[in-house]
Amino acid sequence: MTELSHIRNFSIIAHIDHGKSTLADRLIQHTGGLSEREMSAQVLDNMDIEKERGITIKAQTVRLDYTAQDGQKYELNLMDTPGHVDFAYEVSRSLAACEGALLVVDAAQGVEAQTLANVYQSIEHDHEIVPVINKIDLPAADVDKVKAEIEEIIGLPADDAVLTSAKSGIGIAEVLESIVTRIPPPKGDRNAPLKAMLVDSWYDPYLGVVILVRVIDGAIKKGQSVKFMQAGTTHLIDRVGCMRPKIEILDELGPGEVGFITAQIKEVAQTRVGDTITDAKRPADEPLPGFKEVQPVVFCGLFPTDAADFEKLRESISKLRLNDASFSFEMETSAALGFGFRCGFLGLLHLEIIQERLSREYDLDLITTAPSVVYKLKLGRSKTDDAREMELHNPADMPDVNRIEEIQEPWIEATIYCPDEYLGSILKLCQDRRGIQKQLTYVGGRAQIVYELPLNEVVFDFYDRLKSISRGYASFDYHQIGHREGDLVKMSIMVNGDPVDALSMIVHRSTAEARGRGMCERLKDLIPRHLFKIPIQAAIGGKIIARETIAALRKDVTAKCYGGDITRKKKLLEKQKKGKARMREYGSVSIPQEAFIAALRMGEE
Repeated sequence: MTELSHIRNFSIIAHIDHGKSTLADRLIQHTGGLSEREMSAQVLDNMDIEKERGITIKAQTVRLDYTAQDGQKYELNLMDTPGHVDFAYEVSRSLAACEGALLVVDAAQGVEAQTLANVYQSIEHDHEIVPVINKIDLPAADVDKVKAEIEEIIGLPADDAVLTSAKSGIGIAEVLESIVTRIPPPKGDRNAPLKAMLVDSWYDPYLGVVILVRVIDGAIKKGQSVKFMQAGTTHLIDRVGCMRPKIEILDELGPGEVGFITAQIKEVAQTRVGDTITDAKRPADEPLPGFKEVQPVVFCGLFPTDAADFEKLRESISKLRLNDASFSFEMETSAALGFGFRCGFLGLLHLEIIQERLSREYDLDLITTAPSVVYKLKLGRSKTDDAREMELHNPADMPDVNRIEEIQEPWIEATIYCPDEYLGSILKLCQDRRGIQKQLTYVGGRAQIVYELPLNEVVFDFYDRLKSISRGYASFDYHQIGHREGDLVKMSIMVNGDPVDALSMIVHRSTAEARGRGMCERLKDLIPRHLFKIPIQAAIGGKIIARETIAALRKDVTAKCYGGDITRKKKLLEKQKKGKARMREYGSVSIPQEAFIAALRMGEE
């Protein structure tokens, strides 16, 4: 058992691509966590996707032993965190388990959006922050400018910032020293009842669910019976250990230490992040304050290209859910694509990663479509049915219009933080999406806007647009505030006079025309030409709001006429006209599957 005064828990925070994982690799190498042979680039990023893209998705933890200049031996628990905004929740969890943080800033790029966001999170946890200026060996590095930025924008003293280059290994010893000298040791009482925080959990095919914990009070041993306070379940611990990046089995974890436990749990869903683990026989009085639930911001429908793969998709999604509890899914059916799932993600990168993992790890071909939200309908009485309320998942199931008294759509209250210069364009974006402004205040040089927005305007590409308008500096958080009545209509798409169920959608009356026109134009490009004219119409009830026409394919009947006998050609063309008229009467259109998929695809709205 290590004394409290010799333990240091810290995480590394920074913007994307400022060198967090590289610095972590160098620290492991310097302290001898791995031999030269076992070292590889991006040791901690163990997923293939992570290595390829050079990004961190999962926060990783490593325990290092370091003998400082004062001759004492210290135990350092390092947490490498993701930099990308979509995985900010990973950062907040890691920070809660630490007492300090290394703030890495690229000497060439200076302070960027996520640097700020992560620093604010770190300050909330009362951390000691050590600024590290990385990549000082680059030709474009400007150390003095970056120091001034850290002082101005973040408000941290930067005169004692550590100068490093993680790639070439400059300044690594100084970083380790500053961790020992500047980051405070953890507090904790060994004799108090066990209190440990569940920081993260993932599924290992050999060990079952592995739980990463930070012990606050007491100690956690093998064979101990523990209770999860939120979930209320009791489990028997069968393994206690830590990562050095390789797994090392320990006898116990004392106060202030970070390590992992396994307890024969099969479902990651049982291990809620932020839960408190305590002794079943001698429980703690009250649980630790947990983390707030993660809110999905981007939604989409996932359908298998082959309908027979549905069961396989269901299994794969459930397995992925084991490793990443932050995405949510529920079943959805579509008239064109059959069964699939409506999934919620933390951002577009998260969506992309999950999609890629599904196709790589489970060998699935998927179609991603724009998702739908659930509407509430109030129906009046009819001859056969009483007045009732119903939920509408699919526009194709819309009942008779005469019965509908009101349609309610879900609304959210969104809080957006952004720098002042982007305020105008963000307000315009919210106005365009039928938002109602609630308040506008300033919090230390940054604007805080509170808007009420309809959810169906947000699920498509709102978050994406917001990020691109504000160059990534805006942050977006929301909570649902219930349903409200709206002037909503069902827009149906007709091809050659027949309604196509799969393409119908529910839209607000004010945006219906633009949506309908866009849809008709898109279909015009997608449906192949036939031998007769095909009208494509968007209609609300019996009123047509947009129309495009696909011209008829003309067959060259005069190709076989030799010579220049014009009358013969005329006769043939007259004859063709008659045939055309006849064809127009009974022309049925074949729409290829690709047209449906492309029409429902995300991003074009």
